[in-house]
Amino acid sequence: MKNKYKLLSTLAIICITSLILSGCKKLDENLYDRITSVNFLQTREDVLRDFLRSFEHGFWSVQGGGLFYAQELPTDELMTPNREGDWFDGGIYQRLHNHTWTIQDDYTSSMWIALYQGVSLATNSLEDIEKVDINKVGITKTEQDDFIAELKTHRAWFTLRAFDLYRNIPIVTKVKGEAFTPKQATPQQTFDFIERELKNAIPGLPTGEDLGQYAIGRWTKAGAAALLMRLYLNAKVYIGVDKFTECAAVSQDIINGTYGNYSLESRWDAPFDYNNAQSPEVIFGFPGTLAQTHWHYTQDMYFWMAPHQGQNLFGFTDFGNMNTRYALQPGRDVDSVEYSFSMGKPFVKFQKYADDIRLKRYKNLGNSKREGMFLVGYLPYYSDSNTFVKSNRGYTIFARDQVGYFRDLPPGTKPADKESNMDHADDNSGIWPVKYPIYPSKDPNTIASAYAGVRLAEVYYSLAECKYRAGDKAGAATLLNAVRQRNYPAGSPSLYVADGRQLTDQEMLDEWGREFMVESRRRTDLIRWGKFNTGTWWDKQPDADNHTEIYPIGQDVINLSPQLIQNPGY
Repeated sequence: MKNKYKLLSTLAIICITSLILSGCKKLDENLYDRITSVNFLQTREDVLRDFLRSFEHGFWSVQGGGLFYAQELPTDELMTPNREGDWFDGGIYQRLHNHTWTIQDDYTSSMWIALYQGVSLATNSLEDIEKVDINKVGITKTEQDDFIAELKTHRAWFTLRAFDLYRNIPIVTKVKGEAFTPKQATPQQTFDFIERELKNAIPGLPTGEDLGQYAIGRWTKAGAAALLMRLYLNAKVYIGVDKFTECAAVSQDIINGTYGNYSLESRWDAPFDYNNAQSPEVIFGFPGTLAQTHWHYTQDMYFWMAPHQGQNLFGFTDFGNMNTRYALQPGRDVDSVEYSFSMGKPFVKFQKYADDIRLKRYKNLGNSKREGMFLVGYLPYYSDSNTFVKSNRGYTIFARDQVGYFRDLPPGTKPADKESNMDHADDNSGIWPVKYPIYPSKDPNTIASAYAGVRLAEVYYSLAECKYRAGDKAGAATLLNAVRQRNYPAGSPSLYVADGRQLTDQEMLDEWGREFMVESRRRTDLIRWGKFNTGTWWDKQPDADNHTEIYPIGQDVINLSPQLIQNPGY
């Protein structure tokens, strides 16, 4: 049954089912006066549906509206080059790569709308549940307090993401009866709001142990604390005041089990595998299944991070053909000479530690198991190891850490054409990372991995960065190695030495890139380390200034809400 709600003024007027966001149309202005928590929430099931309806939108938003690629393509990690006419798309990806986007680029509007739809959904449900008669609908006061705390945390998650992307944003705490979007708050006001909301929510939230097998997709004390950790880690960027001491304190509390018990997995791929919904490393995420929702396994995210016909490599054909939308930026020129710049070169950064088990070519081993994290070299079919994946243009794919026109050239052959840039790539260009497994269609656990939005590894790395910035390299090395040890054989020389002397600003940033590759945070990390606008990487020179640290408010949003003030530089 479709339940209609008027949401945040002109930003988003949408229709929803109990969980799934559906089509949009303008609603009767008087409808809001007739459907309220008083007459809509009649049963316990009504309350549960009301509580949960913003969470499906939250899962969709990890990839929808450009929210994935806006964090990856402007960085030194991923690319979407023009592959002989494919993926030019009006130059949108070139502008992302070069930080020359405009307010006409659709994602500058769609990201804003997606996030404020989430804020509006969460706030509307929050207003309903705050006023519901718990005796009438059959929920306890404890449950009501839990739902309120989770919705406030969920809204803070959406708001923090909008804050990171746009900085000068409205703070929304009420939608019922509101006619206009609130005025934009100052960054300090938004920072204070998010901090206050999370601190106030934590006491009322459950722990992972309280929720048990149903914890995935729900906000817990540790999940809210991790959002607070992210806020503090980036505070110097957001408000000009560093909060590394506060970040370290929250991170240490999470590790110590103050907010519930979590532990690192012993395998690098376990937090992403088919049974990761119960992983002790996953603090917050969204459940995924082939038959229901699996938003991270879509063309806007991981499914089009592969070559043409990549489905034959995986043996997974339920979604049709794969495509070359995203790949790693190259670390070597067309003659296989490593580039001299220090930024980027993500595959080279992995090869720095040659015994890293993630460097293996991805392979499905059967029985819901895989090895390796990269599609590199020739890519054999899952069903026939003597047949190799081909480009739609007819040549056999040989994935390489280079960009150019290679086509049918044998590996190791230097092409006469030396051009390598965003407008000059073929289907062999670049290596594809595979973070989440894509098991064969007949595997009972295919496309069953939950989306791991917050991992305990992030807490270790955040605390390590705080210690590093405080001059404690040995403490930072210990924390990083606690995670890194699973990537190397026992006794590996690739682990950092105990005193941490190998750690530098560049190594810290490189290590963030290795552990969290394609997890939608590279832009934020580069900005925090002062490299987003000043760094040089493949086909990208430093920017003239730093106004692109935040995105413009898109033209569609400005047209609908002319009271909004455009961000500086746009």
